[in-house]
Amino acid sequence: MAASACPCGSGRGYDACCGALHRAFAETGALAAPDAQALMRSRYTAYTLDLIDYLLATWHPDTRPESLERGERDLKWLGLEVRRHSRQDADHETVEFVARSKVGGRAHRMHEISRFVRANGAWLYLDGEID
Repeated sequence: MAASACPCGSGRGYDACCGALHRAFAETGALAAPDAQALMRSRYTAYTLDLIDYLLATWHPDTRPESLERGERDLKWLGLEVRRHSRQDADHETVEFVARSKVGGRAHRMHEISRFVRANGAWLYLDGEID
């Protein structure tokens, strides 16, 4: 995936975008997203690549599930649209997005307003309200 476009739709290459965050985590365990939007994009991309360890590590411990299952075999992620990113204070941000996918030939659309918190310097996904 070296020179390919990042699945998050940023318009940048994977290596310069979400790949840099995934690589930092894989090599050092560091969670390096500079803000909630970058973390949310990297989490979307992690879903497209089945990076389960990254998804769990970037989930706040108060709401993190014990485990995640790999995506369905015929699940295809079609795109991400970030609609809004807002900061409530230095350690709380929200990101509104729509993620599109296809499973078994049927299109799906997930619209979520996600809440993120910064803990010990790292942005973490707290929870989301799905519309």
